[in-house]
Amino acid sequence: MRTALWLLLLAAAFGVLVTANGAGYRYGVSDQAFYIPAIDLAQAPSLFPRDRVLLVPQARLTALDEALAWLGTTSGLPLESLFLLGYLLTATLFAAGVALIGDRLYVSRWSTAALLMALTLRHRIARTGVNTFESCFHPRVLTFAIGLLAVGLFLRGRRRVAVTLAALSCLVHPTTGAWFVIWMTVAAATQAWPSRAGRRLVIGAALMAAAAGIGVIASGALSERLAVMDAPWLAAFESRDYLFPSDDWKIGTWITHLLPSLVIILVWQWRRRLGLTSPHEHAVVLGCLALLLAFLASVPLVDARIALAVQLQTSRVLWQLELLATAYVVWTITEGPWSRISIARRGAVAATLLAVLSVARGYYILRVEHDHRLVAVHLPASDWQRMGDWMASNTAPHAHVLADPDHVWSYGSSLRVSARRDVMLEGVKDAAIAIYSRDSALRVTERRAAIGNFHALTEARAAALADTYALDYLLTEQSLRLPLVHTEGALKLYRLRPGG
Repeated sequence: MRTALWLLLLAAAFGVLVTANGAGYRYGVSDQAFYIPAIDLAQAPSLFPRDRVLLVPQARLTALDEALAWLGTTSGLPLESLFLLGYLLTATLFAAGVALIGDRLYVSRWSTAALLMALTLRHRIARTGVNTFESCFHPRVLTFAIGLLAVGLFLRGRRRVAVTLAALSCLVHPTTGAWFVIWMTVAAATQAWPSRAGRRLVIGAALMAAAAGIGVIASGALSERLAVMDAPWLAAFESRDYLFPSDDWKIGTWITHLLPSLVIILVWQWRRRLGLTSPHEHAVVLGCLALLLAFLASVPLVDARIALAVQLQTSRVLWQLELLATAYVVWTITEGPWSRISIARRGAVAATLLAVLSVARGYYILRVEHDHRLVAVHLPASDWQRMGDWMASNTAPHAHVLADPDHVWSYGSSLRVSARRDVMLEGVKDAAIAIYSRDSALRVTERRAAIGNFHALTEARAAALADTYALDYLLTEQSLRLPLVHTEGALKLYRLRPGG
């Protein structure tokens, strides 16, 4: 009971502090501009008749949207509640995974507490597209939390369970789960290799995997994924320069990203000389370092603009490497044999100092930088949200809307989320989806050019766009000589075609 209460307290502290350091929990932000419409579409197939060409190809790669749609329909809970529960589950599983890892790497529980407090200092992995935690429910972070559980179980000798759990995590977020599959598979192969039977098993599994890969390639199922991205495809997401390390990273960035691997190797060897490691830890370290090799091997493929290499965003594996390096740094500070101060006291001091730092940083980010509440379960009340609510209730499910392509930056949420309606172009999310499909990329580029300067839109230009793209409504702050349907503050909704 005492252990359970300790873990519960740590999980609660982690959840609160990591949320504060992420500027507070929010609904409908970030990649949820994709996930929420995908779930809405699974619940109500009549929605998004035009935008489903963007939503379906990516949504079918994961079972999460169907699962949440089923849960919402069965339980009657609104999506906001399901996402909050998902966020709480993510934080709890994340803390549990860290606790399992700390239980095998550390002697003192205070060291595990220090590691959790260090991980509350949420930040972006330099020059990549990943944060170490998201202040919203995100399948990528949930998958990472499940992966940490797999690592913790492996350290306890539960190899099969760990590999299975890593494989199952791919159902939530395939690319993040795939890195944990590689990590756990290499770790399991490392442990199995010394025995003759183990070598046969590893070689057999490798041959089967190679045969399956060749079969998939020969079938043509990956033909688009293995194509070279041409200039029109790349133009749709040209602002996402972090996808191309060789183009964007300076020498300092490369050093920053290679440093965690060096820390892992040095501290691991130090622990080996002290006789503190186990065969399970050896395997976990080698599996994690295999991720670095996979990333380095992918860089020439990314430079060649091979679609699959770009789409995998292989720099995200630096998240796993950074976490293990952080765990070893905490061990060095709290339990390394460099001080006569007791391990428990060093751990308690480190955990306390890190907690104070996290509280101060979280308060500054939450209240000074952004002036946010810690938790906002619903989309914030605003003219934009009220307009979205009105459109969701008073326009046809097939309605097609022209709005500012940059409306997410201007108003805080996607119109597909707030109004549940097709949008001609949502610049932020559509550009992200364009990475995964050339057709989507051409769609984004063509529509971006067609709209031009949205704020200089004229009645004639709006009518021409309506004819070309079958647009029903225009949402803008401009005063135009068009049929006015509804207003919210400065926002005006105009009808472009009858019957929308």
